[in-house]
Amino acid sequence: MIIHCLFFCYFCKLNKKHIRLFCQIIFNTTRMIVPIIGYGDPVLRKTGEIVSPEHPNLKEIIANMYETMYNAYGVGLAAPQIGLALRLFVIDTTPFSDDEELDNAAQKKLQGFKKTFINAKMIKEEGLEWSFNEGCLSIPDVREDVYRNPTITIEYCEEDFVMKTEVFDGLIARVIQHEYDHIEGILFTDKISTLKKRLIQKKLKNILEGKTFQDYRMKFFGKKGR
Repeated sequence: MIIHCLFFCYFCKLNKKHIRLFCQIIFNTTRMIVPIIGYGDPVLRKTGEIVSPEHPNLKEIIANMYETMYNAYGVGLAAPQIGLALRLFVIDTTPFSDDEELDNAAQKKLQGFKKTFINAKMIKEEGLEWSFNEGCLSIPDVREDVYRNPTITIEYCEEDFVMKTEVFDGLIARVIQHEYDHIEGILFTDKISTLKKRLIQKKLKNILEGKTFQDYRMKFFGKKGR
């Protein structure tokens, strides 16, 4: 069965996204790609609630978040971005490991760094702030330079609900900070200058109304007839 499916994908010249969807249908997997919530939806401004080990369908929610993130070629996704005001986010920094401007040590560190953060609490952010061009799956086609501290100390648990405290730095810390902001109701556009906010107002309004194009599913708060 598996061999037949692989031959089908090869001869039909399916891309990675279509292969993933095809396999979901054939093998009836429980993972599901869900719509990403667009800018302007009130859920993106809510502070996430604490997640309990008994939270309904938690494993399925997490699996869906990873699947949705990969489908949109993202490196991180927070629960509010799929409409759930929970203290939960997932990251996988592997795509950054292809950056040729990074040294081998940095690339290896980013390769395969995949982690689920539940009930995270930022303990400390330190070091001289540095700028990096950020984007967000909830705000397509908008990218701006954002300043953040290079090193963080964060408390969190994974699916085993055993709390731990760890220190992260560099791009890994950057991705964590971006997703952590989401569970605090903060967007990266909140961190740019007043002038830049004015310059992107038209783009943000278009996103709110669903007048944007992206190659992944989204749900827009201000779209008529949504």
